[in-house]
Amino acid sequence: MSSVLIKHNLLLSTDGTVSPEHNSLSEALKAISVSTELIEEELKPHLDTVLAALLEKKKDAAVEIARSGILPTLAQALQSKTWLSCQVALVVAEMAREAAVRELCIEAGLVKVLVPHLNSNNQEVLLNTGRAIGRICFDNSYQQEQLVQSGVIPRLVSIMREYPENDPLVNVCLLALCNLADMGSAREALTDLNVAEVLTFQLRRAPDAERRHVILEILSSLGESDTLKLQFAESGVPEALSEMIRGLRGGSDPHDLCSIKIASNLIVSLLLGDESMQKCFGEGSGLVYQDVLSWLQSSNTQLQLSGALAIANFARNDSNCVKMLDLGVVPYILTLLEQHVDEGDVSVQHAGLSALRNLAIPATNKVRMLEDGVTERIKTLLRSDMPPVQFKLLGALRMMVDGQEETALVLGKDSVLLSRVMEWCEAKDHAGVRGEASRLLAALIRHSRSSDSISAAYAETHTLTTNYGLCPCQEVVQAVAKADGVRHLISMATSEHVIMQNEALVALAIASAIDIESMQEPFRGAELLPTLKKMLEDPVGAVEVKFSALGLICSLANSGEMKEDLNSVNMRESLSKLVDHSSSKLASQAQSVQAILSGTS
Repeated sequence: MSSVLIKHNLLLSTDGTVSPEHNSLSEALKAISVSTELIEEELKPHLDTVLAALLEKKKDAAVEIARSGILPTLAQALQSKTWLSCQVALVVAEMAREAAVRELCIEAGLVKVLVPHLNSNNQEVLLNTGRAIGRICFDNSYQQEQLVQSGVIPRLVSIMREYPENDPLVNVCLLALCNLADMGSAREALTDLNVAEVLTFQLRRAPDAERRHVILEILSSLGESDTLKLQFAESGVPEALSEMIRGLRGGSDPHDLCSIKIASNLIVSLLLGDESMQKCFGEGSGLVYQDVLSWLQSSNTQLQLSGALAIANFARNDSNCVKMLDLGVVPYILTLLEQHVDEGDVSVQHAGLSALRNLAIPATNKVRMLEDGVTERIKTLLRSDMPPVQFKLLGALRMMVDGQEETALVLGKDSVLLSRVMEWCEAKDHAGVRGEASRLLAALIRHSRSSDSISAAYAETHTLTTNYGLCPCQEVVQAVAKADGVRHLISMATSEHVIMQNEALVALAIASAIDIESMQEPFRGAELLPTLKKMLEDPVGAVEVKFSALGLICSLANSGEMKEDLNSVNMRESLSKLVDHSSSKLASQAQSVQAILSGTS
């Protein structure tokens, strides 16, 4: 054992003499540091002196003590597991409050000799040891990884099981888990320990907000693991969180509001797992689902947001969507959205529209939602100036229109809606809004005519000609043309996304087949034909896009004036390059269109 002595800066009393307290501390440090044999009775009073100095929390005292040369003796005392171990662990814990001391403790091997004391059956030893290890390893990822590898995770959980009512000891274990929970190795170590049971028990008996927050933070970190996420659902974690929220609602204490925010966010996160989501839904009778409905009606904006996000997560399969409509969830969401129309919370509007969009995916739900006047009520959000809300609103409306001829006919003739959509088609700073606006425009035309008749026409010849005649959808086409929407559809046809190109080309083909007279001038003004020609000649263009372009050209060729325009740009030359295409379907269609333009068909 090293007997090197460290000289101390002696503290002087008011008369210039060395203070007695510091004198005794210096003697104690000297006695401990030069010890070559551990005689507990002799060391005890010196440790008392050191501990008293640490508890006074005088500036730099911990650093001075750590550098005095006593750490090797402390490590030896801990390794020997004498009756002094408890006091030694407390001394180390008090020293390690200071960040500057921690590396010295690690270098002295204190962590390694402290870990075995976590197996003690003495609660005071466990408390002091836990505090010492936690403070030394705080914010040290390497040491924390070493702790996990040494097997501390199972022991921390078992300590909380053995002594669930010992609040100081439970706090130490929870703080340790909180520091380790972000590590993959720690999560892996926890998968077989049913930690959810321990954490929910402590959550329900948490005496204050500080304890709640630590537990919630642990749950949030561990909930990133799909395995633990499912375990949490099966162990009743969402129900415990929901119960906690119920108990805190209505208050104004900032700490309680913070707990509500963390817990509700955590429930939303746990619902991202399909199995955990289904368990919480419980066919619409689950406790968590019932509580979520009450969140939608809460005056707490955070709960409103989490409630809407939770509904969107529940609405990830058709069965749940149909069930939720049966249970009357839509009016809650609509009322919530209407509360936030003017100067409301953007996040709540965004989440509410996401929920409505998901609920509208099943065809049967669309019909019922339309009958309930959903589209009329959500149109109040058209005046929103917030791009995230605009984006979600457009998506929700497009989903409502999908396959619904009646809705497309109503919305497609709505001048206020079309005017706003035109503005959003030119949203320079938000590509998402611009894209969704164009897609809604295309959807209004595509779905304003029965999808069955469109599909049949496409299946037979991929031409959309006189099958349509005059019909109510002509009013939609004329309304879109009058609102200057055609140029946006042509621009959409050149998008980098194949699905958007196809949607635009099909909409333009339907529009030209329904009312070519309304389309001719907009087509010429937006230079549609050169665009189509370039599309056909693009060597890397998608086959399906070229096929849709041929469908539009075929539709245009049935108009005498447009046929002349097609020949004037030498469209037949572009078509001739496709008649030998590797896609037989594309080649055949190109040949058919070429024959029409040549007048031989």
